[in-house]
Amino acid sequence: MNQDYIKPDNWSIIEEGFDVERVKSSESLFSIGNGAMGQRANFEEYYSGPTFQGSYIAGVYYPDKTRVGWWKNGYPEYFAKVLNAPSWIGINVFVNGNPLDLYTCKHVSDFKRELNMKEGWLSRSFEATLPNDMQIRVETKRFLSIDLDEVGAISYNVTPLSGDAEITFEPYLDSGITNEDTNWDDKFWETTAVTQDGAMAFIEAYTMKTEFKTCTFMTSEYFLDGQKLEAKEDTSHSDRSIMFKFTTSVKQTQTFSIHKYGGYTVDRNHDALQLVSAAKETLSKAVNLGFQHLLVQQELAWAKIWDMADITISGDVKAQQGIRFNIMQLNHTYLGKDARLNIGPKGFTGEKYGGSTYWDTEAYCIPFYMATKDQKVARNLLEYRYNHLDRAIENAGKLGFTNGAALYPMVTMNGEECHNEWEITFEEIHRNGAIAFAIFNYYRYTNDYSYIPEKGLEVLIGIARFWQQRATLSAAHDKYVILGVTGPNEYENNVNNNFYTNYIAKWCIDYAIENIKKVAKEYEDDFSRIQDKVNLSPEELEKWKAVAGNMYLPFSEKYNVYLQQDGFLDKELITVADLDKASRPINQKWSWDRILRSPYIKQADTLQGFYFFEDHFTTEELERHFDFYEPFTVHESSLSPCVHSIQAAKLDRMDQAYEFYLRTSRLDLDDYNKEVEEGLHITSMAGTWMSIVEGFGGMRIKDNMLSFEPKIPEQWEGYSFKVNFRNQVVKVKVTQKGAEFKLEKGSELEILANNKKVVLQLED
Repeated sequence: MNQDYIKPDNWSIIEEGFDVERVKSSESLFSIGNGAMGQRANFEEYYSGPTFQGSYIAGVYYPDKTRVGWWKNGYPEYFAKVLNAPSWIGINVFVNGNPLDLYTCKHVSDFKRELNMKEGWLSRSFEATLPNDMQIRVETKRFLSIDLDEVGAISYNVTPLSGDAEITFEPYLDSGITNEDTNWDDKFWETTAVTQDGAMAFIEAYTMKTEFKTCTFMTSEYFLDGQKLEAKEDTSHSDRSIMFKFTTSVKQTQTFSIHKYGGYTVDRNHDALQLVSAAKETLSKAVNLGFQHLLVQQELAWAKIWDMADITISGDVKAQQGIRFNIMQLNHTYLGKDARLNIGPKGFTGEKYGGSTYWDTEAYCIPFYMATKDQKVARNLLEYRYNHLDRAIENAGKLGFTNGAALYPMVTMNGEECHNEWEITFEEIHRNGAIAFAIFNYYRYTNDYSYIPEKGLEVLIGIARFWQQRATLSAAHDKYVILGVTGPNEYENNVNNNFYTNYIAKWCIDYAIENIKKVAKEYEDDFSRIQDKVNLSPEELEKWKAVAGNMYLPFSEKYNVYLQQDGFLDKELITVADLDKASRPINQKWSWDRILRSPYIKQADTLQGFYFFEDHFTTEELERHFDFYEPFTVHESSLSPCVHSIQAAKLDRMDQAYEFYLRTSRLDLDDYNKEVEEGLHITSMAGTWMSIVEGFGGMRIKDNMLSFEPKIPEQWEGYSFKVNFRNQVVKVKVTQKGAEFKLEKGSELEILANNKKVVLQLED
C-alpha cells in the first residue's frame, strides 16, 4: 500500500493533520531549494521526536574514506558525502516558560503544511496545547530566495488563544551538526569563529579535508500585531553555536512575530577572508527589502520559471500535481546559474547517493534543461564533463587503460570516481555512453555544433579509446565482446555482453569517427589543436573501426530479440505478474544472491538502448522487445517508469503509458519505493517531464526539424507544454479533439506535426 496523505491540488503539496510517523517523509516531500542551497522541511522550533535534519550547500562535500571488507585495486579512495551544513533555521519558542515541541504537546490540531509550487514558499500552521495547558496558534512561512540566492527568510507567528502570555523567541545558528551516515564517524566540520555584530550573528566553519570555508549567518526582526518592536536581544554562545533571545508580553489573540533571515556565504563565490563582510552585505540587502518584498520577488522569479517550464493537465488533479512537483524540485536543485554545479540524485533533500553527478544528468536531465531554459544551461552541463576529462583519463588509468582512454565516474563531485561498490565502480561502464550521447543529443536539439570542435570531440575521443581497449576479440564468436559488466539493470552484476553496453560502445566509436572527419574537414585549426593533444594515428582509428564494425550483440533466434546479456535465457523466466506480492520490493525482501539469479530487471536496460536509438529500430522491433522485457521489470529504480511510459505511448498503449506516467510523477508523493524519508529522486523527475513531452507529446527531432505526434490519455481533458527549440518557443496544446501548435517566440518555424510539415509564424 502506497502512502496517500498528500492532498490533491493543482498548485500545492498539502499535508493536513500531524502524525509523528510521517515527519521524516514530509521533511523530504516539502524540501525547498534555490540552486545554491537547500534544506529538508525541518521544523524551525525544537522537535524531540524522530527527525532527519538536513541543510545543504551546493558544491560543498566531504571525502569520506572508503570502507570495504576487502580492498581491490582500482577502488576509489573515498565516497563523497553531501554534507549536512551548519543550520540557520532554528528558532526556539517558549510560552510562559514552556518550550514548544510538537512531539510533547498535549494536543495538536488544525495542522496544515503547504509547499506552494506556484510562488515558491513553504508554510505551516497549527494549534497546540502545551504541557502547561497554554493554547497557541502558530503560522510560519519560509522560502529560499531565487534572486538573492545566499539568503532564506522565515516568518514565524505565535498567537496565544487561552490567555495572555510571555512569549520568547530564541533564533540561533548551530554548527554542531552531524550527517545521518558516515563511514568512520569522522568530524566533518571545524568551527573557527562564532561572532556577532549588533543584531547579526555569524559562524565561520570549514570542511575537514576539502576545506570549503563557509559563513553561516542570521539576523531577526520582531513584530507585535504587525508593528515592529525595538528589540534588545540577549545573547549566548558556545564554541559552535550562537543564540539571541527576546521576550515580550502578548495579550490573548495578539500575534507575536519574528522575521528571521539567514543563509551562507562560501569561498566558492567569495574571498575566503571576506565571508563575514559578504554575509553582512547580503543580510543588509535582505533586511532592507523586508520579508514581504522578498516574498513578492520570489513569486515573480517563480512566475518566470513557470512561464517556460509549466506543463498543464486538465481533468486529472493528481497527474497535474505530480508533474509540477517534479518540475519545482528540479528547479530547486539546479537553475543553471553556476557551471561548476550539477544535478545530484537527491538534490538538497537527503544524504543518500553521495556525490553530485551521475549519468542521470546526461541521460535524463539535459533534455529538460535544453527545452525549458536557455540552451547555455545545457551547454554548461556538457562543459562540466569536458572540465573533468583529465580526471576521467586518470580514472581509466587506475583500471589499467592507456593512451588517453577516458572512463567517466559513476559518481563524482570533482571528476574523480567516488562510488565504492565494485559492481558499480568497475563494471557499470555504460555511463561513458550516456555522456557521449548527450553531446549528440545537444547538437541534434540546439543545432549548436560549435561545442564539438571546441570541447566535445576530445571527450568523444577519450571515450572511444576506452571502448576500443575494453573490448576483447572472442575466438569463439569471431567478434568483439565486452566482458564483466553491469548494465543499467543493476540486478545483474558481472555479466558478459550486456546488449545496451555493447550497442552504445559501438555507437560511441562510430560517432567519434564521424566527428573526427567533420572537424578535420571543416574546423582545421581546432582539429590541429586537438591532434597535438591526443596524437591520433590512422592505425589507431583502424583498431576502433575493427571493434565498432564487428561488435557482438547477443540475440535469441527463439524469441527474435536481442538478449540483455549472454546468460539471460539461462534464468527461470517467471514474470513479475507471477511473483508473490509479499516479495516486493525485492531489493528489500530478497538476498542479493537471489536477485542476481532472478530474471527481474530493476529498470530499462535493453529498452534503454531502444529509447536512445529509437530511429535505429522499427516500431515492430520495439514492440517485440517491449513485450519480452517489460513483464520481467520490477521498476525498482526511479529511472524506470519514464522510459517505459514513453515507449508505451509510442506503441499506442495509452493505458500502460498513463500508468507508468503516474508512477514516475508520483514516485515520491505516493512513496512507491518505501524510502522517501531518505530524500527525493530528483534526477528521475526529469523523466516525468520526458514522459509527457516525448511520450504523450511525441516530441522528436526528425530530418533536423522539431516533430510532434501528440496523443492523450483518456483520463485527461487536455494538456499543454512549451519547448525552447533553437531559441524559438513553441507551445503545444493537446485535447481529446486534437492538437494546436503556436509559436510564442521567434519569427518562423517549420515543424512536423504527425509527419506533415507545418509552418508556424509569430502571431501579432
